[in-house]
Amino acid sequence: MLSNKTAIVTGGTRGIGRAIVMKLSQMGANVVISYRSNEKMAQELVEEITSQGKKAIAVKGDVQDFQDAKVLMDKALDEFGSIDILVNNAGITKDTLILRMTEDDFDSVIGTNLKGTFNCIKHAAKPMLKAKKGRIINMASVIGLIGNPGQANYAASKAGIIGLTKSVAKEFASRGITVNAVAPGFIASDMTDKLSEEQKSAIQKNIPAGNLGSVEDVASLVGYLASDESKYITGQVINVDGGMVV
Repeated sequence: MLSNKTAIVTGGTRGIGRAIVMKLSQMGANVVISYRSNEKMAQELVEEITSQGKKAIAVKGDVQDFQDAKVLMDKALDEFGSIDILVNNAGITKDTLILRMTEDDFDSVIGTNLKGTFNCIKHAAKPMLKAKKGRIINMASVIGLIGNPGQANYAASKAGIIGLTKSVAKEFASRGITVNAVAPGFIASDMTDKLSEEQKSAIQKNIPAGNLGSVEDVASLVGYLASDESKYITGQVINVDGGMVV
């Protein structure tokens, strides 16, 4: 389905990012895994993919750095010759109430989550526009739609990604490039593993489906949006949240 296509996944070494990398690879894409610090995990993922007869490389860098984002795109083009799919998944949290939130708490989350998404879109745009095709998938969050106490910085970054998605979708639609956002709800991950059973139970009471989602639930949607089957879908924000936000 994605044979001979190249997919870049930022923050691709763990959690949702790793599941997306594996899904796109299984669909036939050559995958470029962007990571900031954990080289060991990145290389192990590359080895796992190549052992399955697929192609992958890992590129170290910080997406909030404009030049690092350019290097990521350049290496993808040098290795595979095209950029067909860009998944802006890299993100961080620095949760605390607004009265305790420092300037760095705010700036670093906005820098990685929102500016990092802009940086990668900016550098991927030229080859995609030249090819007159492409899929850009930005990782938002239901928190960007509804807010959450202690996450003003994170909510602002994800709400910004939604606005960015809609604007770029309008700019690129006539050139065969779709731009969509995926907004996960509560997904079983390293972060939710730290919650107590009482906390998980309280969360699940607010989810009509009655359970946390899986990273594969998110990856499956990304796989669809990356494929030709989604060619008439653009500028959308699709929740993966078990009905939590309707």
